[in-house]
Amino acid sequence: MFIGMMSGTSIDAVDGVLAAFDGEEQSAPARTVAFASIPIPPALRAELLALQQPGPDELARSSLARIELTDLYARVALELIQHAPAQSVIRAIGAHGQTVRHRPELGYTLQIIDGARLAELTACTTVIDFRSADVAAGGQGAPLVPAFHALAFASKDRLRAVVNIGGIANVSMIPPRPIQASPLAETHPGTPLAPTAAPSIVGFDTGPGNLLMDAWCEQHLGQAYDAEGRWARGGVIIDPLLNQMLADRYFQMAPPKSTGRDLFSPDWLAGHLSGSPPARPQDVQATLAELTARSIASACLERGAGECRVCGGGAQNTYLMDRLAALMPGIEVTSTAALGVDPGAVEALAFAWLARERLAARPANLPSVTGARGLRVLGAVYPASSGA
Repeated sequence: MFIGMMSGTSIDAVDGVLAAFDGEEQSAPARTVAFASIPIPPALRAELLALQQPGPDELARSSLARIELTDLYARVALELIQHAPAQSVIRAIGAHGQTVRHRPELGYTLQIIDGARLAELTACTTVIDFRSADVAAGGQGAPLVPAFHALAFASKDRLRAVVNIGGIANVSMIPPRPIQASPLAETHPGTPLAPTAAPSIVGFDTGPGNLLMDAWCEQHLGQAYDAEGRWARGGVIIDPLLNQMLADRYFQMAPPKSTGRDLFSPDWLAGHLSGSPPARPQDVQATLAELTARSIASACLERGAGECRVCGGGAQNTYLMDRLAALMPGIEVTSTAALGVDPGAVEALAFAWLARERLAARPANLPSVTGARGLRVLGAVYPASSGA
């Protein structure tokens, strides 16, 4: 059994799963035994958002935020441990941490989490820092989950798009495969299974997911998010503003590519609004929802997706899901619940798998996704404490 935990670019909660794997091979199916989620306190969320930009005394502030966030991760892990069946062994925790800077073009990415502290608080071996090895090999370091998506969600007869809509949205284009066959191939006879660089598995960040919508909603309604997209649904899409935002260079770039709040920030939105006529806030919200939907739909349609399965917080936004379905006529759009996996648990489940692969010393990146020079074993390991 493994625990996987993450806090995404929405910075709303730490989500975790207790996962059981039916076998030792890389393609062994994963089962969610328990799920837990704890909201990130407003003060900590505000500090994590502030750390996305340069500011005073960053080293001390980021260290204190790392401690507080790690303690929150530990609370989630300890809650999950209570759900472990008797006599079971939790092999490791995989913890993504909170991304505060992501600049792979400059050779770095930074996720706040203290692996030693988490291992100490939980008495579990802990794996963190999953992106750095891929970035060191010239890759984007993200998205990390297409290999897991391929194992968990591949269809036997059609190209399936798996879309995670968190703060940033990313897509995994998973080619069809026979039931029980692994989409990951052996690198050499007799070696452990490892992802190949096959170009048929494609994944990248499509652009903003929820983060601009959430920030705009908080600014104008005082609410952390637009529940079910009800506010956006009552607005009118501002086509000139939408087209201006879609003209951003990021949307024209070919994969591999990844992004984050370093680009798609409230300042980015303010820059576009400053060159546009005054607009009703509700219409801007509708336009931001359309920006997310259009960028996702374009990625799926251009690559011939036969169906689309959505996970992450965006799966709960019924207006956004409706817009995706409308923009992709003839393509079934549902959440991953249709495949038997809670859409809120998918990404945490992926980090349980990534921790498992690290302990097995198996590569888990896909160079066709990230652009890395080759396969890499991902993650830094902090062994569980052996003494009092």
